[in-house]
Amino acid sequence: MKQIKELLQKHNISPKKSLGQNFLIDQNVLNKVVKAVQIEQGDKILEIGAGLGSITCELEKHAFVLAIEKDTVFSSILRDFNFKNTQIIEADILDFIQENNIGGYKVVGNIPYHLTSNLIRNLLETENQPKEMYLIIQKEVGERICKGKNNILSISVKYYALPKVCFNISKNSFWPLPKVDSVLIKILPIKKFEEKDRVFFKVLKAGFSFPRKKLINNLSVLGVDRQRIKEVFKELGLSENARAEDLDVLKWVNLVDNFFN
Repeated sequence: MKQIKELLQKHNISPKKSLGQNFLIDQNVLNKVVKAVQIEQGDKILEIGAGLGSITCELEKHAFVLAIEKDTVFSSILRDFNFKNTQIIEADILDFIQENNIGGYKVVGNIPYHLTSNLIRNLLETENQPKEMYLIIQKEVGERICKGKNNILSISVKYYALPKVCFNISKNSFWPLPKVDSVLIKILPIKKFEEKDRVFFKVLKAGFSFPRKKLINNLSVLGVDRQRIKEVFKELGLSENARAEDLDVLKWVNLVDNFFN
């Protein structure tokens, strides 16, 4: 933490809440992150939001790192580091994903809350998916993706990939101190984006449009006959009282296939 504070003071800047800048400062946790990534010879790392380089410094000891940083001041500071195996690129990660081939990279990042859902979807739906993803995100969000009640994000991730929680990270491991704890999750892509997936997500979005309402009511807005919906529910063994969160990803796939394929 001393090094980070000194850098901020030297350049007369402070962390930006709007960008979710909370830096991982616990060396033990940094070591655990690197171990979890299981870096092998020849691996390439794409780091999202390099910040002031605390994770970057550890990763580049083991592999080439392509470090993406949106903040102009931080990217300038990073270029002053004596990195031997890292390339710094100043860019918005969502734009970078759309414009570059990230296939073959292992993605690592400490992700701001406001960016989590959109970023993961973009990473999974790009034509060239990353090899693996290791993301530090809010604990509640990470657990919901991997093993909690279903929502649009958790179903979206499981549609394309296998997610799992690697380990918990206390909020005390960050500076400035965030309000909540975090987790490191691993996301292993197993399915590539296809054009027909747009239909799946159209139905999924309709299903979760009013989470507390019965799924049958939500799906009616798609123009599917209500009686037909009931018949399909019966065929799939679903209760007419089911809500969107009651269906796992396989049931969602079967539901969409019965209506639209």
